[in-house]
Amino acid sequence: MALGEFDLIGKYFQRPPKRALLGVGDDCALIAPTPGMQLAISSDMLVEGRHFLSTVEPARLGHKALAVNLSDLAACGAKPLAYTLALALPRADDAWLEGFAEGLHALADTHDIELIGGDTTAGPLNICITVFGDVPPGRALRRDGARAGDTLWVSHPPGGGIGDARLALEVFRGRAAVAGEAFDRVRRAMEQPQPRVALGLALRGIATSAIDLSDGLCGDLAHVLKRSGVGARLDADALPTSAVLAAQPLALKRECTLAGGDDYELLFTAPASADAAVHDAAASGGVAVSRIGRIEAGPGLRVLDDAGRLLPVGAGFDHFKTA
Repeated sequence: MALGEFDLIGKYFQRPPKRALLGVGDDCALIAPTPGMQLAISSDMLVEGRHFLSTVEPARLGHKALAVNLSDLAACGAKPLAYTLALALPRADDAWLEGFAEGLHALADTHDIELIGGDTTAGPLNICITVFGDVPPGRALRRDGARAGDTLWVSHPPGGGIGDARLALEVFRGRAAVAGEAFDRVRRAMEQPQPRVALGLALRGIATSAIDLSDGLCGDLAHVLKRSGVGARLDADALPTSAVLAAQPLALKRECTLAGGDDYELLFTAPASADAAVHDAAASGGVAVSRIGRIEAGPGLRVLDDAGRLLPVGAGFDHFKTA
């Protein structure tokens, strides 16, 4: 017998409340904000064929759906509290729902965040999550705080780098050849990104601006530069890469690192005097960071290689344009 909407919710998504005063199962959820804190709220939608491939394992998709939202809280320096889920499904498939819920709940438990409500309906596969976090007044990381002379940093896995998710996509598109364990690693980067929540919390009071890398390094950096009213020099050959991506042709490597997207690492600025504090924050967050450029007073973004040659600026991902 096919599951109905409320049976589906009860079986896969209703869990005992933690912080919520009233959670899944009523018209509204009730949560009590931490006294003296500000709420940080963000929503991200994932659409099949636009944000993920139909071949992704359900557990990985559940993980990613929440991870991309937690990444927004990380970029704000906010502590996760709760989330809602709106889910459109072509059909109520028990096996798919079991895997999706498993990946979703596992990441939620890792970050001690609870599902407090949402909606389900029939339709093309579409996942929309809204996350709630809190941050002390005046301590949120924002896009508008970069200042001339600041150093530009990016986070990445220890021993790894950025651009692997885009490389995996290019393998699926037939533009790159990576196989075996190496492909498993880059595919995992695309399908199971790790939100840098601990780093975001540790950067409060250190970083002058921050953004998460979802639409490509150059495109996301451009948002910071515009909001802050500054420019930047980006050192293309200082961008951290994994051994898998480093083995690719130079043109593809630069495409993946400069305009790749789906990294969900933190791109941030900090005063030049704060290098030691940045490294301490990264160590406390269990990640690595690399210095990749500097903020300048003049407008615009300049991307240079080690020889000082000016390179084309990679375009960021646009949801209303084809890649």
